[in-house]
Amino acid sequence: MTEESSTAIPAKPLAFRHPMRSLSGRLAGVGSIKIVTIGSSTTAGEGGIVPYPQRLENALRERYPGRNFDVLNRGVGGEEAPDEVKRMQRDVIDDRPSVVIWQVGTNAAWKGQDLAAVAKSIADGLQMLSQLGADVILMDVQYVPALLVPEKRQAAERIVDLIATAAERATFPVNVFQRYDLMRRWHDTECISFDRIVDSGDGDRLHHSDWSARRMAEALADTMVIAAARTT
Repeated sequence: MTEESSTAIPAKPLAFRHPMRSLSGRLAGVGSIKIVTIGSSTTAGEGGIVPYPQRLENALRERYPGRNFDVLNRGVGGEEAPDEVKRMQRDVIDDRPSVVIWQVGTNAAWKGQDLAAVAKSIADGLQMLSQLGADVILMDVQYVPALLVPEKRQAAERIVDLIATAAERATFPVNVFQRYDLMRRWHDTECISFDRIVDSGDGDRLHHSDWSARRMAEALADTMVIAAARTT
């Protein structure tokens, strides 16, 4: 991360490492563009907050007028990578999407799960997804009070590193949407209060507010647009 990217206001997500060639190819053609999202409560929705997949669909339609995006929500609250890998074929691969977004890692850190086992499941899931020829995005964990208490923060930062490593070691290009870093900069650089970032009805202080869910979806859409326009 450059000094400029870490201090600029408003905070912008870090660019994807790889172009999104599948999305770019679909945009060059006609017809709807299918995106499948898989993950836990951030994907499924929690506490009456409109989840990011629905917001992402609307954001992409705004950025590409006249094009139809179908963003399928395959989130299940409370799950982690080992559970999601078990349904990856049925819930993701069988739909033959052009883009897959896998939100992962939060429950591993928050619930004290075996991080090595979770990392292995992420690698296994990516190997399954390699057959699709789709653009794959891993979304790492949120920067919120529930994961910043001393007994959780080390695990949260460790799983962020493990997600990045899984993407780097994959046998095909895998991008990471670095949510932890982006939300940290909302709080630390923009001085946005956690009372605004976190759902006010969430006693665990873990889940997105309406404000942060909307802003995250907008940031993800912008990052995808940039990556789809790249050739190298």
